[in-house]
Amino acid sequence: MKVVSVRDFKLQRESDYGTPEQNETVKAVVQAVRAEGDAALLRYTEQFDNMKLESYQLRVPEDELKAAYDHVEPSFVTAIRAAADNIRTFHMKQKRSSWMDLQPDGSILGQIIRPLKRVGVYVPGGKAAYPSSVLMNVIPAQVAGVPEIVMVTPPATRGKEGIDPYILVAAAEAGVTEIYRVGGAQAIAALAYGTDSISPVDKICGPGNIYVALAKREVYGVVNIDSMAGPSEIVVLADDTAQPSFIAADLLSQAEHDEMASAVLVTPSQSLAEAVSAEVERQLELLPRRDIARASVDSYGAIIVTDTLKEGIEVVNRLAPEHLEIVTEEPMALVGQIENAGAIFLGPYSSEPVGDYFAGPNHIIPTNGTARFASPVDLDDFIKKSSMIYYSKEALLRDGETIMELARREGLEGHARAISVRLEQEQKQEKK
Repeated sequence: MKVVSVRDFKLQRESDYGTPEQNETVKAVVQAVRAEGDAALLRYTEQFDNMKLESYQLRVPEDELKAAYDHVEPSFVTAIRAAADNIRTFHMKQKRSSWMDLQPDGSILGQIIRPLKRVGVYVPGGKAAYPSSVLMNVIPAQVAGVPEIVMVTPPATRGKEGIDPYILVAAAEAGVTEIYRVGGAQAIAALAYGTDSISPVDKICGPGNIYVALAKREVYGVVNIDSMAGPSEIVVLADDTAQPSFIAADLLSQAEHDEMASAVLVTPSQSLAEAVSAEVERQLELLPRRDIARASVDSYGAIIVTDTLKEGIEVVNRLAPEHLEIVTEEPMALVGQIENAGAIFLGPYSSEPVGDYFAGPNHIIPTNGTARFASPVDLDDFIKKSSMIYYSKEALLRDGETIMELARREGLEGHARAISVRLEQEQKQEKK
């Protein structure tokens, strides 16, 4: 793993806008599904997933969901239930209620909070299947009170064997209400526009490949989306108290996601930098997914040596990483100086996979530097808010002239007259 000084480091990120060819493909798929519905879904499923289905086979039946439990280890069911409990407990603390504020003049101002009615969750197949992502998408929606949670996933996450049973079990445990065996841009289009088999949703969540990401961008506005997720990222800020083998393992835990994942160590310690670089090379040889991790480390990995820990913090804030580990002598003392990070892991035992799978906070976190302005998925992603105004007659008589002044300064006489007609009516009533 290359070691560079902070002055030689250049931030390199993959664009999430796709190639012109990818964009054209996605637009064609989305428009075809919008126009043809199930017929296009089935055609693209055969073309892209090599699986020929009929419309009635799109929805996963209840007996297939139950049968999935026979194909996973009891220890997995125990683990997924324990993780689900932690995730649910964490997100329960984010719940908020509608509120109303009664004014002395009789006016009432407030906010009404309601869950979305129907949410679509995309669960990828391809390089790996991620039951943990099922929990992280579905449980916050469920805690928020969303009554209809729909999951789509490629029909053959395990080749001809069909959908990975671990994904199906996770979906059952999380409380998914409908599951469809369809993936790619065509699944996103189906969730947005609906087909004969799949009713449209209000919001689409969940990670996917570049075609899924571009399709989500294409349908945004028809439905809401969570984000344009990029490749996974980890930055470790460490001093010479850190254990090199721990740091190397944590960097590789993200590098093995895919070839475009980014793993970066920031440290003022040259000796730690060299030790971690050697340890990464040693541990790489032991990884089953070493070819993927090697490509990630070579293209997007770096060890940045800074002059001071303070300079390291400045680098971290500039990178705005998805995951940040702080492995220093006093990590809690540095938290207040971190301005941009999706999730922050403190101390030598808070390894990033603790958050990926089990601790409770959501692992769907902003990437590509968007932690500068974005947040992890939480309950706010699955609710909508309505403002409420009940203005009393006393309040309108008091404030009417001020409201009209503002309206007329904007050249909107109709707005002003909507107020004046009421004031004039009250003046007539008073003369009587």
